[in-house]
Amino acid sequence: MTAGLYTFTSATSATLADLGLAAGPVLRAAGLPGDLFLDPRISLTAEQFYRCWTAAEEITGDSALGATLAARLTAETFQPPVFAALCSPDLRHAAERLAVYKRLMGPQRLVVGAGDDGLRVTTEMPPAPVPPRSLVAYELTFWVALARLGTRTRVVPARVTMPDPPAAEAYREFLGVRIDRGPSVAVTFTTLDARRPFLTANAPMWEFFDADLRRRLAGLDRARTTAARVRAVLLELLPAGQGTTAHVSRRLAISARTLQRRLAGEGTTFQAVLGSTRQRLARHYLARPEVSVTEIALLLGYDEPSSFYRAFHQWSGTTPQQAREARH
Repeated sequence: MTAGLYTFTSATSATLADLGLAAGPVLRAAGLPGDLFLDPRISLTAEQFYRCWTAAEEITGDSALGATLAARLTAETFQPPVFAALCSPDLRHAAERLAVYKRLMGPQRLVVGAGDDGLRVTTEMPPAPVPPRSLVAYELTFWVALARLGTRTRVVPARVTMPDPPAAEAYREFLGVRIDRGPSVAVTFTTLDARRPFLTANAPMWEFFDADLRRRLAGLDRARTTAARVRAVLLELLPAGQGTTAHVSRRLAISARTLQRRLAGEGTTFQAVLGSTRQRLARHYLARPEVSVTEIALLLGYDEPSSFYRAFHQWSGTTPQQAREARH
């Protein structure tokens, strides 16, 4: 496994079967081998996974695929990190545990906040490529499904937000509330629901899963190059203007000197990784006409648009606007 990959088990075929789909047609429609899910563990890039999701959505004609999948989730089709979360004493503990192991499943990051006003779970997804809207909605409905499965109670979240909410009424019917437009992909539960006991709690089983998941996590970190880890962190930090050596090394829990030394050992530098990451993201954003060049500069962590213009000209020999016009 490496950064940016979604990992699955052969149970994925069972999930598709629940939707009345055979894995082969979905995979072929996504431009992937039809027998891919015969492997015990599968890894897909974000782009490949998004194509699979879109193919399933198109074949089923289901505009609320996220809600449909959440409604049919069972313990048997969960991946190990999620099954382990069901062993937790309550939703708060389950969210905190999944926040640690989520990257074993894909490139998303979970931020869990618990306070007097309840439990808030925020999903942060890489900015490129852009995920299907119904997949983002699924990340929200999943938490409600998990809470209901663990407590055997129809838990209704206090609030659900995402930047571009789907219009399908099925999401409101499943969640019990509408998905509001907001800057983050987040679901909030009341303190009562966050502390409601999971009937699936199993401390001995959790200890078993915890040891196995920690081994997998250690293997994931060993398998990733420092440059790959830096790129993954930059995707999170650049929009906040924090794409510096100091910020990245702090996120990776190593010193700036150690970071530079490890990158040098891989034949690269921090500035080289930063530049290539910005260049790839710039081309991605330029393909989206709704994002202005000024906004792109901010998303890439530049203080001034002029700095972005100069950097882009060095990369391509042209201006961002000329590159955008050349695509159309």
